[in-house]
Amino acid sequence: MSETYPVTVAVTRNDGSTEYVRVGSATRQGDGFVLSLGDLRIGGQAEAPRRASASSPTSARAPAGGGDASGMVFPPYGRSKGMPIVGASMQDLEFYANGCRRTLNDPGKSRWHDKERQLLAAIEGEIARQQGGSSGMPDDSGIPPPSDDDAPF
Repeated sequence: MSETYPVTVAVTRNDGSTEYVRVGSATRQGDGFVLSLGDLRIGGQAEAPRRASASSPTSARAPAGGGDASGMVFPPYGRSKGMPIVGASMQDLEFYANGCRRTLNDPGKSRWHDKERQLLAAIEGEIARQQGGSSGMPDDSGIPPPSDDDAPF
């Protein structure tokens, strides 16, 4: 099983506070890492969000096989919008899973239910993977799961 770590950048705000913004994931491959970055922009002002099309790399794609999150990204809201589901923090996974559940519980949003079910399955699959299996229960190896503090860089 490969190790995946979140990649963050420290951003200093005008008020002097520092916010760590996730920009991608690093996956161990052999003696090194493969870095997967989200959509990055450098400049003084943020660009208005674009509508995601079916062919857009930041649009949520259907899971390859019942809850497999590989290749899927978070929807275009929240702090991890457009970022890969694989390797996301448990906090982000729970945030987006709760958003999916809210949409699925709203009959007025039924036209999005199929997409939300696919997204929720992928998120729940990643949660299970990070917890050590499909049972959804943490493994009992006594080793805590990796956190941002465990990142090698």
